[in-house]
Amino acid sequence: MTDTLTAPRRPVSAAPGRRSAVRWTAAGAVVAGPLFLGAGLAQGFARDGFDFTRNAISQLALGEAGWIQTASFVLTGALLIAGAAGMRRALRVGPGGTWGPALVGVFGVSFWLAAAFPADPGAGFPAGAPEVTVMSGHGAVHMFGGMVGYLALCAAFLVLARPLAARGLRGWAVASRVAPVAVLAGFAASAASVLAFTAGAGLGLLWLSAVTARLLAGAPAGR
Repeated sequence: MTDTLTAPRRPVSAAPGRRSAVRWTAAGAVVAGPLFLGAGLAQGFARDGFDFTRNAISQLALGEAGWIQTASFVLTGALLIAGAAGMRRALRVGPGGTWGPALVGVFGVSFWLAAAFPADPGAGFPAGAPEVTVMSGHGAVHMFGGMVGYLALCAAFLVLARPLAARGLRGWAVASRVAPVAVLAGFAASAASVLAFTAGAGLGLLWLSAVTARLLAGAPAGR
């Protein structure tokens, strides 16, 4: 009788593949902000009559080329929701691992709401629009959705300060607790300057990108 010797096979672990998938998914929250702001800046400089000192980026969804900004809202919302799902898997049961990603997901949904309910025309944009903005039903929903979304984002920063602190990133944790103050200050000053509102909103998007990237870089290898 001839015995056939078979070398023992080592089980192939899918962990590296899962970690890679988690990182790629969570990266949605890293790229969403820069892409949205980049698209808004490009359109703002290209669209006739748009003035960053008088008009909000949301108004770019109005007019003939408004579909570009609407698509930007939809894409950004999808990236943020995907990023929230990846962040949840990356943080798992650690501090802030449940509410942080959930709040980021709410922020993502607010972009879909902004796409479905566009802002009102005003301040001369689009061409032919009155100087004074008249609030409509869809404009009110747009503003309410944005308010809820950014409040959720500010709350997410406070929650995500916990995993940052737990990993010894004290400076990042402190900055994550200060960022909501700057964002809300920009919103509070919006009555005096649209640029302040845009700066506050942009800061929130960029800080989310930075925090997500830092959390992914510092994630334990086993996750």
